[in-house]
Amino acid sequence: MIDFWLAAGLLLLVALSFLLIPVLRGRRAQSEEDRTALNVALYQERVAELQGQQAEGVLSAVQMDNGRAEAARELLADTEGVEPLRTSRLGKPLPLLAAVLVPVLGLAMYLHFGASDKVELTREFAQPPGSIQEMTSRLERAVKAQPDSAEGIYFLARTYMAQDRPADAAAMFERAAALAGRPPELLGQWAQALYFAGGKKFTPHVQALTDEALKADPKEVTSLGLLGIAAFETERYQQAVDYWKRLLAVLPPQDPSRSALEGGIARATEKLTASGGVVQTPAVVASQTARIKVRVDLAPELKARTAPGDSVFIFARAIKGPPAPLAVKRVTVADLPAEVELADADAMMPQLKLSNFPEVQLVARVSRAGQPTTGEWIGRSKPLASSVTALQTLTIDSPDQ
Repeated sequence: MIDFWLAAGLLLLVALSFLLIPVLRGRRAQSEEDRTALNVALYQERVAELQGQQAEGVLSAVQMDNGRAEAARELLADTEGVEPLRTSRLGKPLPLLAAVLVPVLGLAMYLHFGASDKVELTREFAQPPGSIQEMTSRLERAVKAQPDSAEGIYFLARTYMAQDRPADAAAMFERAAALAGRPPELLGQWAQALYFAGGKKFTPHVQALTDEALKADPKEVTSLGLLGIAAFETERYQQAVDYWKRLLAVLPPQDPSRSALEGGIARATEKLTASGGVVQTPAVVASQTARIKVRVDLAPELKARTAPGDSVFIFARAIKGPPAPLAVKRVTVADLPAEVELADADAMMPQLKLSNFPEVQLVARVSRAGQPTTGEWIGRSKPLASSVTALQTLTIDSPDQ
């Protein structure tokens, strides 16, 4: 922040110069005026002295005239080059008062309306945090500076969960859900935080949140996992198996949590069998897998304006849902035209899969910087069903705005 305040100080000096320079010039004019008045007084004193000598008979009329002329020449020589007196309608007190008030009022207005805290946060986030505590502190100040940012509040809630602070996380998840329109994935995480904050008690509030989440999205992973845990700990082993099998069906094959989930299902099955029960196959354990094939090409007029090494990001995003991509593939301009397949296995998060959303839009973006969120050229498809099987065509032909 030192360079920021130095720049602000230099701008303040420039502003004050417009106020103080006229005052300093006024002081210079005043000193010149005082010197001129002194010369006039000396001239008058010299003329009076000559008149006295003439009255005493020491000087003749001719000598008197010569002396008066000499005194006049000296007066003209002393006052030559002096600018005429300029008067200011404002006077000196007002500019001096303004010179004091300008920096004080400017600083006060910036501290009230400015964004020095956001400038400092931007600088801090440009550097990797040294610890989880430092990251938490940054996120807390970011949320304070931007209280309406659902994304910032969400990341703070996740950080609280990582620090085993479920009560604080629940409060943040509640705020984020209210700002984001209560999406099911946030409701599930809010319910999970409340569950752990309440000493692993499945309260009516937790039940209401999981019900709302699964009603909006029957494959919401956090709610399914939480319901399975609650059922297992209350010895409702059949329900635990059902919930966990539903969750297992929507997780990508490479998800690292699959092994732990399969172990939980095995333990619940053993306990159910040991108590004399029989494991029943749930009605819904399978899940349709969405696969969209798309052929991407570059408009002819853009081929001369792109480089072979420019990145091309091809992704699908939900028409009604979070803005995050559901599946992403990356190629280069040199690979175009290219055919790629976007599937549930390409999901960035388990709850954001193609099969979880009925309608999607295909997007292809050319980015010289290799950034999937911003680029130079883009192509978009019309809304289409995520279950479509026909090959889709997509042309990159518009500036990315």
